[in-house]
Amino acid sequence: MSDRIETIRTRLTDALSPQQLDIRDDSHLHAGHAGAAGGAGHYSVRVVSEKFRDKNQIERHRMVYMAVTDMMPDEIHALSIRALTPEENK
Repeated sequence: MSDRIETIRTRLTDALSPQQLDIRDDSHLHAGHAGAAGGAGHYSVRVVSEKFRDKNQIERHRMVYMAVTDMMPDEIHALSIRALTPEENK
């Protein structure tokens, strides 16, 4: 699973040049969930990036999803996103 987190980290770093990036594997909280049965994980990300400036939440989430879209649904079943500008990260 840590390889998956590192892949997510690399993709988000390349796409968003974040000032801060936290990734948490929440898969253990969803054990037995039908979507997780195939081995895909549940992850939470908190991304602080200047690239989110002047973007609404939907646009920000799309930017995150675009970076990992090919990992869904086989490797990532669910992704919880908190996307902030540096000013919002106070």
